[in-house]
Amino acid sequence: MSLANSLITNEIKNSAGTEVEFGRLSTGPERSTIFAAVAETPALLHRLSISHQEIGSGLNRRRRSKVRFDKTVVSTVDLVTPVTTSFYTVGDIPVGALAAITEPTHVLAELMSFLASLGATTTILYDGTGNGASVLLNGGL
Repeated sequence: MSLANSLITNEIKNSAGTEVEFGRLSTGPERSTIFAAVAETPALLHRLSISHQEIGSGLNRRRRSKVRFDKTVVSTVDLVTPVTTSFYTVGDIPVGALAAITEPTHVLAELMSFLASLGATTTILYDGTGNGASVLLNGGL
């Protein structure tokens, strides 16, 4: 699947569940691309990057894929310093030893449900209150 050059129809939402629009900024080298938030300012970047790397061969071939968001804002402590927050997901899939992506799909679903739900519901929580998101944001175990 290839992503559209403009992600402007609710593909990406912020913590309030509001759409954030991104446009493709560059593609390459190799299997990578970068999107920039449509509303970003030059000094305060808001980026989505996607990359894939294949290593090994035969049954040992693996694909490492990364989806990463970076957002730079002005510090709320000194109101001057730019600071960047980053979150990313890395998938490490043994593509050479699998006939289908069924099991990687299950593992990704487990990660997404842990991050974006409280377990007893199928509601997706964008506000950071899902079990896994809360752990990440608050440093919990």
